[in-house]
Amino acid sequence: MINFKEIVGQKIAETAELPLEEIINYIEIPPNADMGDYAFPCFKLAKVLRKAPQIIASELKEKMELDDKIEKIDIVGGYLNFYINKKLLTKNVLEEIEKNNEMYGSNNSGSGKKVIVEYSSPNIAKPFHIGHLRNTVIGASLYNIYKFLGYNVIGINHLGDYGTQFGKMVEGYKRWSNEYSFTTDAIQDCMDMYIRINNLCKEDEKVLDACRENFKKIEDGDPYCLEVWNKLKSLSLKEFEKIYNLLGIKFDSLNGEAFYSDKMDEVVEILEKSGALQNSQGAKIVNLEDKGLGICMIKKSNDSTTYATRDLAAILYRSRTYDFDKCLYVVASEQNLHFKQVFEVARFLGIPEKCLNGLEHLSYGMVRLSTGKMSTREGTVIKVEELFKEAFERVQKIIEEKNANLENKDEEIKKIALGAIVFNNISTAIVKDQVFDWNIALNFNGETGPYIQYIYVRTKSVLEKAGYIPNIEDVNFDLLQDKESQKVISILYNFEDTLMTIVEKNEPSILARYLIELSQAYSNFYNENKIIDKNKEIQDARLFLSKAVGIVLKTGCNLLGIQMPNKM
Repeated sequence: MINFKEIVGQKIAETAELPLEEIINYIEIPPNADMGDYAFPCFKLAKVLRKAPQIIASELKEKMELDDKIEKIDIVGGYLNFYINKKLLTKNVLEEIEKNNEMYGSNNSGSGKKVIVEYSSPNIAKPFHIGHLRNTVIGASLYNIYKFLGYNVIGINHLGDYGTQFGKMVEGYKRWSNEYSFTTDAIQDCMDMYIRINNLCKEDEKVLDACRENFKKIEDGDPYCLEVWNKLKSLSLKEFEKIYNLLGIKFDSLNGEAFYSDKMDEVVEILEKSGALQNSQGAKIVNLEDKGLGICMIKKSNDSTTYATRDLAAILYRSRTYDFDKCLYVVASEQNLHFKQVFEVARFLGIPEKCLNGLEHLSYGMVRLSTGKMSTREGTVIKVEELFKEAFERVQKIIEEKNANLENKDEEIKKIALGAIVFNNISTAIVKDQVFDWNIALNFNGETGPYIQYIYVRTKSVLEKAGYIPNIEDVNFDLLQDKESQKVISILYNFEDTLMTIVEKNEPSILARYLIELSQAYSNFYNENKIIDKNKEIQDARLFLSKAVGIVLKTGCNLLGIQMPNKM
């Protein structure tokens, strides 16, 4: 693929006598295609050269020569605007897509680098709700994109299978297990029992103390407590697996908190030897007040461990096992302080600086109901099973009205419904909170997953209508120089750069916005240009562009975890 941005940067760097990397970082893409393909803001050089930006732009332009790649250079205010050779761009993009097909946009930039993505991580014995779903699809998309760019990626589902809440579940099981079947809807039974015991803990401190003691017994290997814990874990994993299978998500590791139960003593020992660990009212802590991060508790006064202890054990284990370059935690923003504390304390563990610098909490916004915050303890959650069921029913109704004879109807309905749900969870910046609304989540008009799927199906339908797919050798690139075609070509060209930006920022919503932009540009091209044309040369060019758009839409959606329907 020709790197036009680098070519522009080289021209500027040679003329301005500045480092190429610095110049490339300054280059922008104009908001309007009429203003060129790339723009260099000359005010970036004003301080160094002590001249007005417009004078700098004029002097630079005088020294530059046009060539077969750059066909025009303009000055607009203090900007140098570059227009690249449209025919060369068109030829390069379409030939690369033909050559690489659904691997178009991939590269080996991640070769030799290891990235851990920790995501999903639901709590055992609790329902998989829409908050977990957002975490899951964000993490899965990052996993896919990193892998597409050549990274060695390890996807970890750090199950919430340890902690005081399990002491509560054991206590509830002791008291009321004969009231539940744990068969028809095992997770709902667990949830009901958890709500009951949690309410009882609020009323009676002694019950809460008993729950804490139950968890200590789990840590110490008490047979009865372990038996209950294992039963609840097994029931939960079966339910979670149904959801993951439906979404097409797999993990390389299911090592949850409990996996590190025998690895925490070493963490405590290392912290003690480092001098970081202090005693405080019977508990063991690391004081981070000087960092503005408060107190990080490592062991409670009853000698039981904390989330922090287990996360520190996980960091130590992962650094030794994977020697990672990045370890990304896709975890809700409510845990911001927790991860700041854990990453700071990890500096006392003696792990490589590379691993320490690679620790990153990808804080995603909470999913809230229009009536307020969701809470498992209060029973105010929307379970993913309910969401899927509602989505399938709504899509089925739309399909029955618009295309009742659709082939493979059930399979296509599933793809469209899941596409709507996944896209809704990825399309906004991960840091933003979401207020969940059925109507917004399942809106099939506008900037949604089903809209992208519809445009993809349209690209397939025009090829089917023509009855053939033209060879790249038969494409006259001169016939794709109109404004609508060039907008599509320009977006297709930017696919790889878009993916590179995503891993730089760990922000998959960038790909969601890209796919919407490409879909809208193709829709405009489709409306303004007759694709099935009497002139076969024109038809071949427009058909091939349609094919190229379909390939990139499918690749991009697959990276987000969205499958494409064949018909709609």
